[in-house]
This record gives sequence, structure tokens and C-alpha cells, in this order.
Amino acid sequence: MACAVLTGCGGAGPGPGGDPDELIKAATRRLTDACLVRQGLVPPSPGPGRPPGSDDRRVSEALFGAGPAELSLALPTGYVVRAHTDGCLAAAQQRLYGDQPGWFRASVVVNNLEPEAARTRRDLTEVRARHRAEIADWQRLRAHALTEATTVLDTPPPKGNPPA
Repeated sequence: MACAVLTGCGGAGPGPGGDPDELIKAATRRLTDACLVRQGLVPPSPGPGRPPGSDDRRVSEALFGAGPAELSLALPTGYVVRAHTDGCLAAAQQRLYGDQPGWFRASVVVNNLEPEAARTRRDLTEVRARHRAEIADWQRLRAHALTEATTVLDTPPPKGNPPA
């Protein structure tokens, strides 16, 4: 998979008419894999295990960030969701969404509307109405990500080892 994502050797990728979630996912993968490679790390790949000598902790910290999470959002359900602003995933989200902290807030709220409705014993329509601004932010940022994802996937990856 890393070969397909980084070099495009997996055949034709998703086109502009593809599933938006898959387009964004593929672009995120391309960006995070390239970020890891620039750091001299082997991107994770599906399948059995990583190559011998791989440094899973370094890869995880490079991918997801290290230390205390910089972003945090307490939900009405009582859960607190945290995320890093450093790391390859945060950089990919910043590139795709144009506002990684904004995307974090909007996506956490939107992805937790049903649990909030259940926890507060409110109708989902009422909960959605209360979060109209977050839903609008989510839609705007996701549209931006779809446009950026198409650009990322339509641009051939760099050849060789770019400077870190």
C-alpha cells in the first residue's frame, strides 16, 4: 500500500467522481506517508507486521504527535477528546482542511451528535439545530479538504529523497 500511495504504482487512484471520504483518506495517507519518509521512517502498511528493525514508537510519535495533546474538547457526554497539533497527521489535516484546530473542533462535535442526543435525551434534530454553526464549519472545511485532496492526488509525488 505504501508503494501505491507514495509512487502511484497501484494503478489509477480514485478520480474526481470517487467517494469523497475515500478521496480525503487517500490524500491523507499520501501526505502522512511522505511526511514519514522525509523523516527517514517507514510508513505503516496494512498486512502482517512491519519490517525488522522498524521503530514503531518513533513512527507513532512522528505520525500522531508526542507529549501532551494541544487540542482538547469536552463533550456533553462527559468524554474529553484530545489531539496533537504536531505530527504528520496534524500537518496533513492542516494542508487538507486549511484549519486543523477548526477541523478538530467541528469534526468532534459532528461525530458525536448522536451520543449527545442519547445522553441529553433530546431529539437528534434538536441537537443538530443547537450545533448548526459546527455543522456549517464541518461542511465548509470538508469541502475545502475535498478540493485539496483532489489536488494532492492529481499531483505526482516527488521522486527521490526530498530534503527533510
